[in-house]
Amino acid sequence: MTATAPGEFVGMVEAQVSLVVDAIDKATRALVLKDDQGEKMVITASDAVKNFDQIKVGDQVVARYTQTLVMALKKGGGDLRVRIDSNDQAAAKPGDKPAAAVEKDVAFIADVQAVDRKTQMITLRGARKTMKLKIKDPEQLKLINKGDQIEGVYSEAVAVSVVPAAAKKAQ
Repeated sequence: MTATAPGEFVGMVEAQVSLVVDAIDKATRALVLKDDQGEKMVITASDAVKNFDQIKVGDQVVARYTQTLVMALKKGGGDLRVRIDSNDQAAAKPGDKPAAAVEKDVAFIADVQAVDRKTQMITLRGARKTMKLKIKDPEQLKLINKGDQIEGVYSEAVAVSVVPAAAKKAQ
């Protein structure tokens, strides 16, 4: 979590993994995937994976994951606690290598129910649940009081694509 201005916070986590298709069982839709250390794992592609027949041994499966949290302090509160969920999905076109992306966003306004300056924890009560957050920056923590509100958006996105194996050069 990084403070961008007094009472404003932004946090982001990104990860990517690339695996190589080592074997395919078309009857069961099972793929054996191998990482760059040689470790193997088996996954089964559901019927939701379109264009499964386009996958070949040697293709690369690339998965990207991103989490983002943006929050702003609303001194004194007073707004209704809310939570608005939204989702977006995309998939490969017929004939393309399989690919899909899913994004989930949660916009919220939550009440600050408690502030523990010793442990640097705040307790937030949202429309559906109560949770605790650690505020590492002591200057930001000084700004937050019981009765304030936090307005924010939490986003999570996953994208998976299959990249064709590089063509072998003729010698």
